[in-house]
Amino acid sequence: MKVILKQDIKGVGKKDQIINAADGYARNFLFPKNLAVPADAGNMNNLQAKKDSNAFRKGEELKEAKEIAEKLKKITIKLTIKAGENGKLFGGVTSKEIAEALKKDFNIEIDKKKVMLKETIKVAGVTKVDIKLYEGVVASVNVQIIPN
Repeated sequence: MKVILKQDIKGVGKKDQIINAADGYARNFLFPKNLAVPADAGNMNNLQAKKDSNAFRKGEELKEAKEIAEKLKKITIKLTIKAGENGKLFGGVTSKEIAEALKKDFNIEIDKKKVMLKETIKVAGVTKVDIKLYEGVVASVNVQIIPN
């Protein structure tokens, strides 16, 4: 019997996958526990509509990420940080500070986890920082640190 899984089941399949299940397994286990539905015409149409909706949503998110990437290429973030005589900063610039500066100065909201900074920036000058906006979309932004 063909069924559409409603959630991931270990050893059986993933959510929204169509599988062949034994009649007894489907009727006595999957259906009563609401883990699957029969793969009839109505449920197949619902599944296809859900897949189309997800594909459209992902396309919109990708388009939006590319637009933000284009904006970020032209941006230089300027941060003023206390520094010693030799240009070494007290503390450092973290991904959180970069994300906050983007929001405050340019009204672009980026999650701090998407700022790909290996370690805090501890020297004055201009540094290129990558920001992962979406799967396969990475933008570079210049961060200029001005010693105070």
